[in-house]
Amino acid sequence: MPSPIVDREPADPTRPRSGRCRPAPLASELRIAITLLVRRLRWERSSDAITDGQYGVLAALSSNGPMTPTALAEDQHVQPPPMTRTINALVEMGLVRRDPHPSDRRQVLVCITDAGEAEVRETRRRRTEWLAQRLAGLSAEDRETLARAATILRTVVQP
Repeated sequence: MPSPIVDREPADPTRPRSGRCRPAPLASELRIAITLLVRRLRWERSSDAITDGQYGVLAALSSNGPMTPTALAEDQHVQPPPMTRTINALVEMGLVRRDPHPSDRRQVLVCITDAGEAEVRETRRRRTEWLAQRLAGLSAEDRETLARAATILRTVVQP
């Protein structure tokens, strides 16, 4: 006897199967998706003359204010010698300057210049614009899901 035909709606391809929602498979999916997104966003920057590492230093100075070279190296997770080379390159481009430390004459503070701030603003603007254009192509429901995901991801990365 033939089996009865069950009238089912097709599976929603945007809805993950339950197995993919377990922590380990989900972690893998998110890691890959976030890595691809970050790589693509890094293409959007104000100048091809600035490397990702140099931009990272500019962004740190823009967000945190003046820092010693040692503090910058720690913040960027690099050793002091490469940080010194990065700072030297940024000084030559006029994007940062070295100022005397106010309380320790053996130290200097690396400060972002107006030109450096302009580079950071333009890179952030380009990255936001690129992502906004991509998000505009999604449904309102998908954008709502991503808004919730952004909130959730912030809680995941907070200590």
